[in-house]
Amino acid sequence: MTIDLNALSSRELDALINQAKKRKTTLTKRKPVATVRSKLTALAKAEGYSIAELFGGAAKAKATGPAKKRVSPNKGRKLGKVPAKYRNPANAKETWSGRGKQPRWLAALTKKGKKAEDFLIKK
Repeated sequence: MTIDLNALSSRELDALINQAKKRKTTLTKRKPVATVRSKLTALAKAEGYSIAELFGGAAKAKATGPAKKRVSPNKGRKLGKVPAKYRNPANAKETWSGRGKQPRWLAALTKKGKKAEDFLIKK
């Protein structure tokens, strides 16, 4: 989060400083995460549960670093090759299959008033 301090008025700066001080006092009053985590784990064990049973999934007893991102099963999935549907009249090597973001050459030509259908490759 970036805030342009030069664009803020005196009143806005005072409000921002007050918000920052409140947030800082809240954070300093909190106990460290490792302490709270160990207390929760001990309480769960004392009651006969594991953290995984209580919160689902495989929970770690110790944090060994930043949490890993969840990867979608479809992410990185390779789709089959698709033949080109559109060709740049100025440069025949530039083609587009119609998938993904429209190429710059086609965007520029459509901005000038032409239609994408004008550049379809005839079969």
